[in-house]
Parts: sequence; C-alpha cells; structure tokens
Amino acid sequence: MRLIFKTIFLIFILFFLLVAYLSTFGIETSKFNKQIQNKVEETNKDLSVELKEVKLTLNPLRYNFSIKTIGPKMTLKNQSIELESIKMNISVKSLLSDQFLIEQIELSTRSIPIGNLISFAKSIYKAPELIVLENFFRIKGYLIANINLEFDLAGNLKNNYRLSGFIKDAKLNIFENNKIDKLNFIFDISKDNFVFEDIELEYNKYNLFSKKISTKKVDNHYLVNGILKNDIIDLNEKDINFFKNIIPNFDLKKIKFSSSNNFTFNIDDRFKIKNLKLISNIQLKEAQILNSLNLKKIFPNIKKEIILKDNKINLNYKKNLFSINGKGNILIQKTNDLITYDVEKNKERLKFKKLLKIKENPFRIEYLNYEKNIKSDTIVEINGFKDDKSNIFFNSISLHEENNKIEVENIKLDSKYKIINFNEINLDYLDNYNQRNVIKIKRNKSNYMLNGEYFNADSLIDNLLFEENNSSYFSNNFDINLNLNKVRLDNEHQLANLKGNLNFKNQKLFNGNLTGEFSDSKKMNFTVNTDGNTKITTFFIEHAKPIVKRYKFVKGFEKGILDFYSSKTGEISKSTLKIYDFKLKELPTLTKILTLASLQGIADILSGEGIRFNELEMNFDNKGNLININEIYAIGPAISILMNGYIEKNKLISLRGTLVPATTINKAIGSIPVLGKILVGSKTGEGVFGVSFKIKGPPKKLETSVNPIKTLTPRFITRTLEKIKKVN
Repeated sequence: MRLIFKTIFLIFILFFLLVAYLSTFGIETSKFNKQIQNKVEETNKDLSVELKEVKLTLNPLRYNFSIKTIGPKMTLKNQSIELESIKMNISVKSLLSDQFLIEQIELSTRSIPIGNLISFAKSIYKAPELIVLENFFRIKGYLIANINLEFDLAGNLKNNYRLSGFIKDAKLNIFENNKIDKLNFIFDISKDNFVFEDIELEYNKYNLFSKKISTKKVDNHYLVNGILKNDIIDLNEKDINFFKNIIPNFDLKKIKFSSSNNFTFNIDDRFKIKNLKLISNIQLKEAQILNSLNLKKIFPNIKKEIILKDNKINLNYKKNLFSINGKGNILIQKTNDLITYDVEKNKERLKFKKLLKIKENPFRIEYLNYEKNIKSDTIVEINGFKDDKSNIFFNSISLHEENNKIEVENIKLDSKYKIINFNEINLDYLDNYNQRNVIKIKRNKSNYMLNGEYFNADSLIDNLLFEENNSSYFSNNFDINLNLNKVRLDNEHQLANLKGNLNFKNQKLFNGNLTGEFSDSKKMNFTVNTDGNTKITTFFIEHAKPIVKRYKFVKGFEKGILDFYSSKTGEISKSTLKIYDFKLKELPTLTKILTLASLQGIADILSGEGIRFNELEMNFDNKGNLININEIYAIGPAISILMNGYIEKNKLISLRGTLVPATTINKAIGSIPVLGKILVGSKTGEGVFGVSFKIKGPPKKLETSVNPIKTLTPRFITRTLEKIKKVN
C-alpha cells in the first residue's frame, strides 16, 4: 500500500514538475510547424508562413498551450512580411486528440510598410474599414503592430480581432491637393472600436496634434470623436483661396491662428460624413480682410484692409446651427479699436450682436453733423437678426459717447437695405457746431412724429433742396409730422416753431408743407403738392443767406429774399428762382469777366464791399443730369447781367450772356430820343455799353472769353425796362 502511495506521489511530483517546467521554461520543437502552416493555409490558401523552431509553453489555468516562434515570415502572393513573433494558444484537448484547434493567434510585427499590413489583414478578414483604407487612401509609412486573432471550436475566425501598436512617419493622400505627412500615433483597433492616441501630423505643411481620437461602430454607422489642436498657423495663399470659395464675399488676405477643436461626426455605410458637431477655441493672432465697404464718410481714415488682431473666438457648429463669438482688437483706421461679436445662424435666421469700442480714431455721421471727440471712447452696439428672406431686423442700434447718445429701436430693413419701418429714434448729442440736438421720432402705424427742442438742420436743407426730395432710404410710403421748437440754419439764423407734414410715396416726397419763423418775425414756407403726374414745389424764405451760401461758387452773399417755384411733369421740371435785394462780395467767374472787360472799378467794388443787386431771376428746365437755362437776369445799381446756356452735371458748363454797367443802361433808357449820340459818343470808347461773354468747360476748368459791345440787344433793353417798371 505504501508502495502504491509512493508511486502515486512520485507520479504527482513528476507531473507537477513537468507542468511547472512546461509553464515556466517550455520546450522548443519543430514538431508543430506543419500543423501551424496547414492551419494558416486553411484561413487563406494564398497565405503561407515560414517558421523556425517554436517554443511550447503550458497555460495550466486556461488548459491550453502557448506556442511561440521568433522571426517568422508570412507570404501572400509573392509578397512577404517579416514578423517579430507569432504566438498561438492551442487547447490541450485538441493537441492530445491531434485535432490541433487554434484558439488564439498573436502576431508581433517588425517595422513594416503600412500598405503591406493592410493587404495582409484584408486577405484574412475582409472588414469594410480595411477595404476603405486600402482603396480610398494612398498610405505610406511604417508601423509596428500586435495582432490578436481568436478562433471558435470549428476553427473559424471570430470577429473580436484586435490590432495595436504605433505608426511612424506615415503619409496619407485624402483628396487631391490634401496631404498628410509626418503622421505618428499609437493605435488600438478592434472590430467596432478604433482608438488613436498621441497623434502628430503635418497637414498641407501645417502641424496638428491630438491626444485622442476614437471611432465606435453604432448600428450601421461609425461615431467619430476627438480633439484636434494646432500651434500657430499662417495660412498660405492656396488655403486662403479655399476660404474664398466657401465665402465668396469674404476677401481674406491673411490669417494666422492657433486652435483647439473638439469634434464628433458619423460616417455612414457610403462613407459620407453626417451629424458633424464642432466646438473650437481659436486664438486669432491676425486676419487681414480686404475692405469692400464704402464707409469713408463714417470712418474718415479707413484703410484698404481691415485687420483683426489678438481675437479670442469660440465657434460652435452642429446640424442647422452655427454660432461664433469673439473679442479682440480691430484695426480699421490708424490705431486699434475693440470689437466683440456674437453671431448665431440656424435654418431660419441669422442672429447677431456686435459692439465696437472706438478709441483714438475719428467717427462721423455727416447727416447728423456728429463727430466723436478724438480723446474719448465711443461705443457702438448693434443687436438684431436676418431672416430667411434676407430682411434685416435691428432690435437696437445705439451709440454712446460721454453725454452723447443716439438710439434706434426695432428698425426693419429689406434685402436691399432700405428701411421698411422703425419704432423709435432718440437723439441727444452735441454736434460739430457745439450745439445740443434733442430729437425724438416715434412711429404710430405708418406715421411718424418728429418732436424736439433743438435740431441743426444742415442735412435736412440739403435733402429738401439739393437731392430732389428723394427718400431713397425708405422702401414704404409714410408720413412724418414735424414739431421742432428751434432749428438752426447757420451761425446767424435760427427758425422757431418749425411745423408741418411730409408725405412720401414711392421713395419721393409726394405732398408736404413746412412753416417757420425767424426772431425778427420773417417767415419761411415750403410746400409740395402732387396732382396726378405733376408736382408743384415752392420755397419762400425771407433770409436767403443760409440757403444760397451753400453753393460753393458763391461767397460773401448777404441779405436777400428767396422765392422758388418748380413744376415737374414726368421727368421734366420747369423752375423759376428769384432772389431780391442781396449783395455779392465774391463770385470768381463774375470778377474775371469784369477784369477782362477792363471794368476794374466795378471789379474792385465786388472784391471789396460787394455789389448790390435789386433782383435775380433764373428760369430753367431740368431733365435728368441736364439743366437748360433759358434765362438768368440780374439787375442792380452797379451792373446788370443777362445770360443763358446749359449745365450737364459733373461734365460740362456752357453759358453766354451780356454784362452792362448800370449807369450806361440808365443813360440809354433815359435818353432814347437822342440814342444815336449816346451810342457814338463824343470821345473814343465813350459809347461802349458793356461786354458779351462766354463761359465753357468742365466745372473745374472753365474758360471765359469777353468781347466789348457797342449796342445793346433789344432783349436786354426789354428785360431792363420790365424790371425798372416793376420797381417803380
């Protein structure tokens, strides 16, 4: 009995030692080479493996053997891959029964070309992702990988494969002209999961990196997410042109930035990207944008290029929603200003909120006679949205500078940037003439009420008189009722109690009337009446100076009463302008005529105290840019002038006429019975009545010619008699 026990114990010890030895040291043999080669060929008949001696190690807890060989070579259709090692797990039962069932294979590669490994992997396991890698991307580079494959009891390859390792100096052509170079990363790939870590790459020569990007199969698509970063990138011209193609009206000249981008997206079974979500934090070092905006009147020193500097930008994108907000410096003029912006675009509308802090730069609103103090900050804030019909809604527009404020509430513009309507405008500011303007305009349906304590009316006068009563800023018909306590016309003249109504139709002043009075009880009246296709305009003001002096070619105008009448039918208007009892001190063209005519004494009076006129009457027709002057007649104690001609706006001026000293006219009119004696005279030159003249040329290059005349035309005498008779 003891012998049996000792024998069993010895056998147990020997078995234990054998198991311990096989588990710890294993044995080297070539006995299993043929079986391994046959098993590989069963997987793929074109695949063969060249083995050296294998090492057999027992895994007692798993009840299988581990077979490992060093330096094997695998060949597929005459293409070889040298491996670092192959390790297989074979069940003890299959080995004892000579079935040789492989449970698991682990391949460890040396540094091999990536393309070769993809081809090998695809031949063993035709996964769609491997087909994509081989057929759609041209990959170069090297990798070292560990490949784990498992088999079922029937010897079929399971789907739970795993590849891990790292890639070095890879190159990848994604699309034409889009290349990835110097690609390095660690990977861990299984059937439904791809994990890439410590990624470094060069995309079109720009360095990018990521800590982790993962891909997971969900139903019939792959979910990709990760973080991609870049150090400072200075985009080249080719890539800037790519941005221009995406945003045609955005003429980007330069961009330099760094960013961190958190992204997720799906890839469907047709390899299309869907449901992209992107969150980016961008450090914009510099961006240069070609200025295509005509903003010279607002920003007097505006540059050809707008430059954004040191902007921090947050970008968020997902299906049907895009938002971007940022803050930083903007160089529009000579020094940096501060800008903040918040833009959100969805399927239906584009919301925006912008703030511009203008520091030591000029800023003007000409039609309000406003200009910021160069030493103070001005904050301009805009808040609104744009709908899917390209209408623009401003919830608020405001300007604040010290004690100045300009505020607009709920203004709506159409796609052509014309005003549809607005709710309210509040103005309380000190203008260029150091005058405080206090105005409020409020809407009641299609009517507007303009009330205020004080208003500088320079721009209003220009609009009513010199821009043909055009309301091109508005797209709809509207009425405006005015009630202003004081209206400044110039340094010397103020209107009180300016009241009235203006009615605009089809962007033109249709009907209107304005009345006001000066401090000396003199009046101002303005009316427009439209009947069918005819519009009658009248303007009467008993202080003509603040109106006439606006013409640049007239200087030193004093006193005067202005009476204007115009009848417009269709595109043709017939007008009469009369000015009574005024004085001229400077009129360069008239001075030149007097000098050329050797009437130096009158020329001296004009440039000195000025020449007084009793009346000027101008009759003219207007069609488009052409003004036909039928007659201009001016009479005064010193001289009288009669002329006609035409003016083609901004192109050509052509005038001809007669200028006669008034003393000669008086003699001629008073001595008609003995007219011959006056015409001939008793001395040489005594009978010269005056001069004829011509003025012709472009507005800035007028040429004047003068010829003395002996006799007056009947027309001149007739017009003079009419005026003298009217005065008497």
